[in-house]
Amino acid sequence: MAGTVIIRSCIILCLLINTVLCQDCSQPCDCPAESPLCPVGTSLVLDGCSCCKVCARQAGEPCSFLEPCDHHKDLYCDYGVLSDTETGICMAQEGQTCDLGGVIYRSGETFQPSCKHQCVCMNGEIGCVPTCASNIRLPSPDCPYPRRVQIPGKCCEEWVCDQIPQDDTFQSAMAGRPIAYRELFGPHVQHESARDNCIVQTTDWSECSATCGMGMSSRVTNDNEQCQLERQSRMCMIRPCNAELEKDIKRGKKCVRTPKSQRGMRFELSGCQSVRLYKPKFCGVCTDGRCCTPHTTVTAEVEFRCPEGDSFRKKMMFIKTCSCHHHCPRENDIFLASNSRRMIGDYDNDM
Repeated sequence: MAGTVIIRSCIILCLLINTVLCQDCSQPCDCPAESPLCPVGTSLVLDGCSCCKVCARQAGEPCSFLEPCDHHKDLYCDYGVLSDTETGICMAQEGQTCDLGGVIYRSGETFQPSCKHQCVCMNGEIGCVPTCASNIRLPSPDCPYPRRVQIPGKCCEEWVCDQIPQDDTFQSAMAGRPIAYRELFGPHVQHESARDNCIVQTTDWSECSATCGMGMSSRVTNDNEQCQLERQSRMCMIRPCNAELEKDIKRGKKCVRTPKSQRGMRFELSGCQSVRLYKPKFCGVCTDGRCCTPHTTVTAEVEFRCPEGDSFRKKMMFIKTCSCHHHCPRENDIFLASNSRRMIGDYDNDM
């Protein structure tokens, strides 16, 4: 008798789990014509039926089969928290916490250290995206002296146009560089394109935003058809995390400068993997307190494919040589891009 009760209880429990995890996906997909616009830092994922794209639920938010958690942040839907078996709460997988300014964040937790940045903690690593637009406005005939101003009550600066120069003219637009727009007079000016009338300017790439694992580097250029200053970004990986590079240091040496991956590897970005296998070079380590950073690099496009079936291309830095020095960046510094170290010989490469 007791055995029969146990079997029946198990059947009921299995039916409840099946109701939650195995929803009816037999109906044809009926998705909106346009994908929803998700908040900054929120992934666009497929629902449980792999049918429609929805904004992923974040840590602490209610979730369900059709409203999944953000798996790019290692979140899962815990159905044991609420009494409702069809609704759960997004919880983070066990991972290392992040420490920023003495504040501890759980792995998978999203936070804003300031109104200008949206960040997420992912297993001990902090990644951030800007919430303010980084567009730069060039002088033009209808706006000869643009400048950024802080609007009271607003977080992000906004552009205003002055007709006469101010003391701080161009300090935000050009960061000390000469003006990239020439005023030409005469009837032929309307027939010339912005490209023909452009002085091309490009800054150096900033340092990678992570000392290990995937990070981001950026630069500003007006090398485009509109001669408009724009911020370009590329992914970068100085070295894999948890890589034991010290064992590659030869006897009598203090550094291994530019080790190369011996086996083909796929890059990973937000749960997506590179289509191709790569054998990239990395920057090594030293035993005398020096750190090794990229010295000569190339930039190439890498194609990524996601579990949802989507694919995208990202520019990525590939290291050619590294240099070892005592000007070491700080660990886990989310604003590392402001610390610029000059790299030479960087160019785009179609790999």
